[in-house]
Amino acid sequence: MLQVLKIGCCYSLSLRNIAVVSKNREIEGLFSVKLRAMAPKRRLSSSSAAAKPSEVPSVESSWPGKATAKESCESGFEDDVDDIESVTKMTVQQLRLKLRSAGIPARGSKHELVLAYKSFLNDTKNGNGSLEVEDQVYPEEKLSDIAENTSKRNSKRVSTKDVLSINVASEVSQIKRTKKRVEQDPIDIKDEQQRKDQELLVESNVVGGKRKVQAKKKVISESVNLSVNHDEPWTIFAHKKPQDGWIAYNPKTMRPPPLTGSHKALKLMSWNVNGLRGLLKLESLCIKQLAQREDFDVLCLQETKLQEKDVQVIKESLVDGYDNSFWTCSVSKLGYSGTAIISRIKPLSVKYGLGIIDHDSEGRLVTVEFDDFYLLTAYVPNSGDGLRRLSYRTTQWDPSLSDYVKELEKSKPVILTGDLNCAHEEIDIYNPAGNKRSAGFTDEERQSFETNFLKRGFVDTFRKQHPGVVGYTYWGYRHGGRKTNKGWRLDYFLVSESIADKVYDSYIVPDVGGSDHCPIGLVLKL
Repeated sequence: MLQVLKIGCCYSLSLRNIAVVSKNREIEGLFSVKLRAMAPKRRLSSSSAAAKPSEVPSVESSWPGKATAKESCESGFEDDVDDIESVTKMTVQQLRLKLRSAGIPARGSKHELVLAYKSFLNDTKNGNGSLEVEDQVYPEEKLSDIAENTSKRNSKRVSTKDVLSINVASEVSQIKRTKKRVEQDPIDIKDEQQRKDQELLVESNVVGGKRKVQAKKKVISESVNLSVNHDEPWTIFAHKKPQDGWIAYNPKTMRPPPLTGSHKALKLMSWNVNGLRGLLKLESLCIKQLAQREDFDVLCLQETKLQEKDVQVIKESLVDGYDNSFWTCSVSKLGYSGTAIISRIKPLSVKYGLGIIDHDSEGRLVTVEFDDFYLLTAYVPNSGDGLRRLSYRTTQWDPSLSDYVKELEKSKPVILTGDLNCAHEEIDIYNPAGNKRSAGFTDEERQSFETNFLKRGFVDTFRKQHPGVVGYTYWGYRHGGRKTNKGWRLDYFLVSESIADKVYDSYIVPDVGGSDHCPIGLVLKL
């Protein structure tokens, strides 16, 4: 058994317990705080740098509204730093509330809580923070000094071997966390590079009644592709279930050269703007700049979130040279959904909605007729939280839209574009296994997409051109998906089989921000 270290009249910790402490970061923080509370005038030191929980990278970013321990310390205790002596007047409940809000376990008697809180305030005042975890090997004399300074009754010293057990346990937990993080994060590597495992082998033997701990650590770093330009995160190959031959989409290398000479072509683009008014306020690349750069003939928009009273002002100020624009807005829920088509070319006819009252109150569809084809911009209903609209989506909306486009197809080919709110195959989503019951990737939605569109003669132009390419058009804001390329492909150009061979290019424009979706494009030879 390890020697019990008794410090003060209210503290008793065994080294065996201390070794377990490092497996829990909150308890580590308490252990560090208690050590400082027991010797506030003497700072523990070591050549090793102390690790802070707030600096340990997480697999995902914090949820909105959830403050980190560091933020809590900086914001919630600023007024208390100069009033350390008043801590003793606080009630147990107040002390526990303060400690918990700082991310520090609040257990023990009032005396213990007071000491822990005073130590925290001292460190905050000195700029040291409150959650410092000191997984270090302390020299034997340093530990003995602490014991002698805090308790005359403790006549036995802590051995360096015992302290080693603390550090072994700490290394174990740290490397386990690192290994877990490596397994969850995408690796920015090419095919020739391999994921490197991280291993930790800890052997524990009992020899002559004494515990002997031997640690063998083998850490093999991940291979890093230095050629990856992290200013272009869409070139990162990010997929949790990759297949042989899959590669990341790179428009700089995967798009064909522009058509020149006598070749006539039409360029169509589509973009879910997730609120057009907000997008137009941004100083970054927007619709005007997109028109100058891409020189598109027709732009289809989804999720404009406009009301009918806003449309005229937006139309007049949007972009020069596109005199034909057609807008539909939600009337059942204001500032919701909404679609539009903006065109240089004057269409032969325009239609709004499906012609079915139950489907047309949310402004989800605009159809324009040109000489050689019909063009539809659609914002397919999302199945929503809890999949509350899944049945409506798959049994009513999708079949109705499918019947509508097939009826149009009787007179001329059809191009259907927009946010179709479905990642059709596993290649179209970063984490397929984790989203089986997420709106946009349920089996029901994927089967509906297959049945109502692909099996009825419509071609997914991007997947036809890029059969083994991982390219996304949507990245959630919550976890900063764009930076790590953890996305979904929800936006499509579907065309009638009769004009599929006229498609010269079907592409994604991932460098355009301002929305959680990016634009997509289609070049059609005439």
